[in-house]
Amino acid sequence: MTRHDPVLTTRLEIQRLSPELVASAARLPTATLHEAAGKVGALPSAIKPMAPGFRFAGSALTVHSPGGDNLWLHRALDVARPGDVLVVFASGAHEHGYWGEIMTTMAKVRGLAGLVIDGCVRDGVLLGEIGFPVFARGLCIQGTGKDFGAIGWINHPVIIGNVVVNAGDLVVGDFDGVVAIPQARAAEVIAAGEKREAEEAAILRLLEAGESTMAVYGWN
Repeated sequence: MTRHDPVLTTRLEIQRLSPELVASAARLPTATLHEAAGKVGALPSAIKPMAPGFRFAGSALTVHSPGGDNLWLHRALDVARPGDVLVVFASGAHEHGYWGEIMTTMAKVRGLAGLVIDGCVRDGVLLGEIGFPVFARGLCIQGTGKDFGAIGWINHPVIIGNVVVNAGDLVVGDFDGVVAIPQARAAEVIAAGEKREAEEAAILRLLEAGESTMAVYGWN
């Protein structure tokens, strides 16, 4: 069997977001960031948190994995840094449990911020107990392989749904879903999101005082 050298398709050095920007993004709802960005960046709605309290924000470490194989996820874990979010495209092969208790434990110990995978995972109850944020299409017990000859990519662009995610992009997940914002726009979108939240807080006060949405938004 011919082995693929992962060094050939792995980028180790990427530009990450500042901790301050990530902290600001973590305080904003994903829907707010999506709207503030001009209604872009929403990953497929099928990708949901595997436990109700899961939430994360961080810089994307992208993984393009062969379908039905999780060796490249293990390789990504080995090069990830604290605060990274693994963003995994599994070549459209959703019906496999690519991730479970073992990988979750390693990711948590190493200080990663979360996992987003366009596929399924396993060990659902344990994922909730461990507390590391995992966002996936669902749970699946079908096993994966480890093909050392298969080619994958780490920190190259991936497409999830209709969203292109590049290494270092801002990725935020909460109960509603996941949004990815290009790194170059992160500061601008966060500022717009904070402004939007302040405006909505003012609108809520008017509604609580008895106003109608038709009047508040000027739709009469």
